[in-house]
Amino acid sequence: MFDTHGIICMIWWCMMLFHPSHADIQCTGSEAQESPITNVKMNWRKMELSWESSKNFSKYNCTIMDKNKDNTTYQVTISRCRFPVERYIPLHKGVFFIIEVPNTNISKNCTFIRRGMKGSAIENFSCVIYNISLMNCTWQAGRDAPGDTHYFLYWQNSIYDDAMECELYIKDENGRNTGCRFQNVKIATEKAYFLVNGSSKDALIQFYDEYIQLYKIEILTPPLNVAVNYTRDSSSCVITWQTPLTSHLRKGDCFEYEISIRNKDKPKEEENDLPVRVRNNRYEFQNYNEKKKYILKIRARGKNCDISPNWGEWSEPIEFGEGKDPFVFLFLIALGTISVILLPYFLFKRYCSFKSIFSPIPQPRDKFNASNDEDIQTEYVKLPKKSCNEEITIVEEMT
Repeated sequence: MFDTHGIICMIWWCMMLFHPSHADIQCTGSEAQESPITNVKMNWRKMELSWESSKNFSKYNCTIMDKNKDNTTYQVTISRCRFPVERYIPLHKGVFFIIEVPNTNISKNCTFIRRGMKGSAIENFSCVIYNISLMNCTWQAGRDAPGDTHYFLYWQNSIYDDAMECELYIKDENGRNTGCRFQNVKIATEKAYFLVNGSSKDALIQFYDEYIQLYKIEILTPPLNVAVNYTRDSSSCVITWQTPLTSHLRKGDCFEYEISIRNKDKPKEEENDLPVRVRNNRYEFQNYNEKKKYILKIRARGKNCDISPNWGEWSEPIEFGEGKDPFVFLFLIALGTISVILLPYFLFKRYCSFKSIFSPIPQPRDKFNASNDEDIQTEYVKLPKKSCNEEITIVEEMT
């Protein structure tokens, strides 16, 4: 059998953990006699104020007001008033409620009071969503918090979801929780509620709470499938892309895009062209010169929808264009090749003699390969002839 008492205690403990600890609602009436409005309660998650009345009034006015006296009043016909999401006010900042019965002097003024050691609540709380479904929240320990203070984060994505404690804390060098990593986060239409409680053996630690519209803290991914398409007109080209990925919206008309096109051969400090902003997924680049090389980047932000109004990440740089004139490039290559070949030739001819270096070597004739006797005779005839002078001496005998 189930331990019913244990389950009840566990549920109560979880509710106490997620509830702003060390806080009270104090109410005062406007008249000396006992007010018919009693048992005022505040559902801090739904921002719903409720009360009981000993008389049946047909109408009530309920007002919510922050510490700057900025207030909004609503009229209801029941003893319950729920404030819209745009009036969600963090309780730790101080919230005031007024319940009035129209045309009477009956009213009830209530103040939400946070108890605990001053300066012990966390500071600099912030969250960011990236890569579509990942979220990081970070904070710093209270400046006056005791050294043994430990903090715990609880959050609820919408009023329809269950409250959850952080599963993956980020710790500082002292082992204290100073952040949380979330996975598989889905952006809801309502504000998410974050609560950070603290505990210490030396003092009561003040809580910190915050309502955050998640789409406002999302860092948009770059636009997808960025491409450059060349047209028949050599003085223009068409750039196309697709919308960034988000976890909650797919409408293409909810984005504004910023297009950066830079001449690669020109230093950044000399660039005077400002990025171009468009609302559709197509842009025609009119100043295109095919003899130049360009670098293209695109980023996006939300426009008139539940998309972050801050600029997202730039797309990866894309180079397009031919760069230098191809005919001039080929001409320079040919000219360089000819120069490399002819320069040694002219230098050698100027300062050296081929005959003095490479004198011919006589080769003996191969008589075995002679074609016929006529050739041999012809060669013999062509040989130079030596002239011989015959001298005759006559000797006479003398008697």
